[in-house]
Amino acid sequence: MKPSWNLLAGLYPFGAGAMAVNLFFASLIGSWLGWPVLTPWQAVAGGLVIGLPATYAFACHIAGLMQKADDR
Repeated sequence: MKPSWNLLAGLYPFGAGAMAVNLFFASLIGSWLGWPVLTPWQAVAGGLVIGLPATYAFACHIAGLMQKADDR
């Protein structure tokens, strides 16, 4: 089920924020392996990019649930 633009626009700030937090904490875990730790600004920039496909996947799931609820 393809989500509407309104649903995507409403969920994107949450998806981008969640991805930014996850990316930042993943870089902290990566520091145990000697990888560099991202700055918060780098994590936010990465979250804005990675948040697009994550939000789309979640919005498809929500649209499917909405369709299933309408069918009942």
